[in-house]
Amino acid sequence: MRRWIRRLLWLVLGLVMVVAGGATWLLRGSLPVLAGEQSLAGLSAPVQIERDELGVVTLQAANEIDAARALGYVHAQERYFEMDLMRRSAAGELAALFGPQALPLDRQARMHRLRARVREHLSASVGNHQAALEAYRDGVNAGLADLHVRPWPYLLLRQAPEPWQVEDSVLAGLAMYADLQDGRNQDELARARLREVMPAPLMALLDHDGSRWDAPLSGEARGDAVLPDAATLDLRGLLAGTPISGVRRDEPDVVGSNNYAVAGALTADGRAILADDMHLGLRAPNIWFRARLRYPDAAAPAGRVDVAGFTLPGLPAVIVGSNGHIAWGFTNAYIDTADFARIAADDPSLRQHRETLKVAGGESEVLEVRESAWGPVLHEEADGSLLALRWTAQLPGAVSMDFAGMARAADLDAAQAVADRAGVPAQNLMLADRHGRIGWRIIGPRPDRGPGCAPAAIADPAACAPWPLRKDAAPALVNPPEHRLWTANNRLVDGETLEQLGNGGYDLGARAAQIRDGLRARDRFTEAELLAIQLDDRALFLERWWKLLRQTIEHSDDPALQRLEAATRHWDGHASVESVSYRVARGFRGLTLDTIEAALLAPGRAALGDDFIAPRLSQLEGVVWPMIEQHPLHLLPPPFTSWDELLADSARRLEADLGKQGTDLSQRTWGERNTTAICHPVSRALPRFTQRWLCAPARALPGDSNMPRVQGPAFGASQRMVVSPGHEADGVVHMPGGQSGHPLSPFWTAGHRDWEEGRPSPFLPGPARYTLVLAPPR
Repeated sequence: MRRWIRRLLWLVLGLVMVVAGGATWLLRGSLPVLAGEQSLAGLSAPVQIERDELGVVTLQAANEIDAARALGYVHAQERYFEMDLMRRSAAGELAALFGPQALPLDRQARMHRLRARVREHLSASVGNHQAALEAYRDGVNAGLADLHVRPWPYLLLRQAPEPWQVEDSVLAGLAMYADLQDGRNQDELARARLREVMPAPLMALLDHDGSRWDAPLSGEARGDAVLPDAATLDLRGLLAGTPISGVRRDEPDVVGSNNYAVAGALTADGRAILADDMHLGLRAPNIWFRARLRYPDAAAPAGRVDVAGFTLPGLPAVIVGSNGHIAWGFTNAYIDTADFARIAADDPSLRQHRETLKVAGGESEVLEVRESAWGPVLHEEADGSLLALRWTAQLPGAVSMDFAGMARAADLDAAQAVADRAGVPAQNLMLADRHGRIGWRIIGPRPDRGPGCAPAAIADPAACAPWPLRKDAAPALVNPPEHRLWTANNRLVDGETLEQLGNGGYDLGARAAQIRDGLRARDRFTEAELLAIQLDDRALFLERWWKLLRQTIEHSDDPALQRLEAATRHWDGHASVESVSYRVARGFRGLTLDTIEAALLAPGRAALGDDFIAPRLSQLEGVVWPMIEQHPLHLLPPPFTSWDELLADSARRLEADLGKQGTDLSQRTWGERNTTAICHPVSRALPRFTQRWLCAPARALPGDSNMPRVQGPAFGASQRMVVSPGHEADGVVHMPGGQSGHPLSPFWTAGHRDWEEGRPSPFLPGPARYTLVLAPPR
């Protein structure tokens, strides 16, 4: 009997090994070709593709078209599944790949009918770049076809990849709109509804758009709100009998992109230096793909393009980087790029569209979309009127390939001319050129609102015509007398310019102020000093909250507060992984803000009922801190009888929450909370044990919101770059997640550990580890 059991066990083990071997063979079949020679139809001459030890590509071609074709080939072999997700997310076609669970996302995206719009107005996006986009498309499809096995995620999903089309490159660009802007315009709608039911003084507090942390490039800091007196607003009386409900939530990951530049007057040899770190949701592989493109071009300086930086798989262009003459980088501008209009149910411009949502493993669903001259109808009001949304992403030219001209721009002026035509989500474009000059401007389409239109109001079509897009004549600041420029998703302008741009959710200015002050603290800079600012995790903003916490708990006889007091005696001034005080101070602030926010919104929530939408109160700090300083009883949320009682309640609730995670509060470090979870997108649909292969190792990291080194478990710097045009060899980069989307690739998460530890990698690719030659068919 034992002998038969042993035989059975050996048989099972053999079967397991066969299955594992077959799975490994299938996985390896979808690895990209790294070396040797491959045939690629359509090339005019061979293209050499080198990969360094991190998988960073150097592509040398005979012309722009060959370079686009070869880049498409490389993108497809390394990242086709991720490219597919980009186009599907913009078009609302995820359910066709993932099944019914993706239908809510598809319904939301398909209301905009972006694929249909792109097809109808493809020439507005393509312009004179048709040949490059077609070459890229053909390269993508050839790269996909040359894989021995389709990319591994499709094997798990039991799906086959669909070919790439020219319109898909435009959709990849539109996916960035959806990531960086609110395609539902929820915050504007939330505030419009609240204005209808809230007392004006209370609404003014919610609309206060700044704080003492403001750091604009022009105009003055708003400062904290001036609190209304009891005769103007008695919040406590207003809330009598009104239920106050708030959702207990940890402070969410927030926006965090930074860029800044110093002019040649602040460097030893007159070079201008640019720093850029774009913060996004993090994954493995990274959303960006590092590449250096080199080819002859008569329109480029010295007759040759040599541009290095970060490409976006799906598009044949370097998105941020340096070309030896200019360097450029982005942060999200957060201007107002969408407006609702109230139209009648019988508006003559209304049209009905039937959008078919395909569903893997299920029946297709038909989505009825009503669309007016203003845009698609997203809401039907109680009075029968309709709210139609106009969003820059819906309009022809929202994505245009003219931005690829940055690769051949010779100086700041030429880059500005490219920006006047570029179709990208509205960004803060930071520029530096090899002559030591620096500049900032808004780049990308913005609403060209006419008379009768206001960014923050629901439009009346009788007074406000549907607006077109405008890309030129953007707000800009070139060669500032201070020789320094900075942006951090904050408000940068004021007055008439701000009225034109609107407020799309500017971030609190604390991070921008810390960067500004870091730039003002020195008169000489190198790349290393600018990188140090990117990695600055000093908790300057939160220090006053730690002090307030200590005042609240130091002399308490409450055992819960005494436990907090013992755990928070040391303050190292950083969002460091070992800091307990930072985590506790952060949680204390979050709970206090939640309590006050719930009270401020309670009248609106009660009046609106199911129509209530919580607005994003990114500037609430500028309202709450004056309350804490002044202790106005008429603004104190019930049922508290004093502000000290409110603060003590926040501390007690925090202690109870932390205590659920372990009784020893000295172990509740910031690193325990801020531990990375950076995984391949498909890992969410797989068993947890697969994370060993599909996720970067979990690691506690320093940094947080409201400081330059913004870092959350799955949000942070998707790249860091510090570079001077003409001195690229001195430049440095970080990139998490790695170049390759294949877990068996030598480049899976390559460079990720350097990003975690802040160790710089060279901006330019290193020596070739692999060399592939793509050649025309013989």
